[in-house]
Amino acid sequence: MKKDKLLEEFESLGERLGVKIVKGKGNFVGGTCHINEEKVIVINKTKPVEQRLRVLALSFLEWDLEGMFVMPALRAYIDDINTLNL
Repeated sequence: MKKDKLLEEFESLGERLGVKIVKGKGNFVGGTCHINEEKVIVINKTKPVEQRLRVLALSFLEWDLEGMFVMPALRAYIDDINTLNL
């Protein structure tokens, strides 16, 4: 699956989970954080797409995705990143 399509699928997953994905610019990598007591994922839109995808995959590991439909290619990507991050 193309990287742009994976980004779209991550955004769709975020919407279904009620997780806000904030895109910004600056000197940061990104990840999960709390803003006004709401758990959000922050990604740096100036970073390469591979880095943004990695941040999203690692962040979504914090949510229980079992029992929820996640496109097989997206689930495989998250699992691969999780395996590489061990």
